[in-house]
Amino acid sequence: MNHPGFAFFEGKIIPIEQARIDIRTNALQYGTGIFEGIRCYWNEKNKTNYVFRIEDHYRRFILNSRIMMLDIKYSIEELCDITVELLRKEGYKEDSYVRPFAYNSGLNIGPKLVGNKQDLFIYTIPLGEYLDISKAINVCISSWDRIPDNSIPPRAKISGSYVNAAFQKTEALLNGYDEALVLTANGKHVSEGSAMNVFMVKNGNLITPPVTDDILEGITRDTVIKLAKDSENIDVIERSIDRTELYIADELFFCGTGAQISPIGNVDKRTIGNGEMGPLTKKLQQLYFRVVKNEISKYSDWCRKV
Repeated sequence: MNHPGFAFFEGKIIPIEQARIDIRTNALQYGTGIFEGIRCYWNEKNKTNYVFRIEDHYRRFILNSRIMMLDIKYSIEELCDITVELLRKEGYKEDSYVRPFAYNSGLNIGPKLVGNKQDLFIYTIPLGEYLDISKAINVCISSWDRIPDNSIPPRAKISGSYVNAAFQKTEALLNGYDEALVLTANGKHVSEGSAMNVFMVKNGNLITPPVTDDILEGITRDTVIKLAKDSENIDVIERSIDRTELYIADELFFCGTGAQISPIGNVDKRTIGNGEMGPLTKKLQQLYFRVVKNEISKYSDWCRKV
């Protein structure tokens, strides 16, 4: 079977080749949409798919819709049920990814959030590793700052705002790096990666930028914080991080639905630790993959069976 085969579009599940939008669509012209990224994990042992923290993702989706004045006519429960039905129809036997997208679907010219038709679609795709998580990656500090909350709020996954991430990621790749780390708009503090959150290990402490430093309030970020407290008895400190603190960190890693838990080996050619995946990063990564595949009953509430 070719995947994806189906999409939820204009209120019903249809063959994906029939899910098409007009080239005049407002969201295409002006980026007036929001989206989510949700992972579904295939557990080879019990031949079952599990969607990870689906309710939390859709809760954030609904909250972000308020920022963009999008009226989503479905409840969190309905969105979850639609997603699970889509995944069942696809019948994946591998890890996959869910993309819900709410947007201004009208054909009006003009960058505004009112006076336009609105709609929502959902599709899924097979998805392995967004980054190579088996080894520590090389990153640089981007020359492109993160957009601030009072310009385009990074806490909302607004489609148009990801041009900012595209500049950062592309610059890193063209310069021979795997990924970028991004500073806040005033250049004072570390914000996040191009499209993922960041954690620093220093002197036994796990530190991550606060939500007020123009980051996405990540579901995986929240998962890491809870797992660190529960499994390693480590309290996570949420505070601003200076650029040069990264250079002298014991460990660094990215986290996100796409990135999962990805170790960082050097920043701006400065080696972090021994340049390899650090011990705490490795513990959290291994624990994370057991959790998302529903192998630890304590966290089963996070895993929705397909």
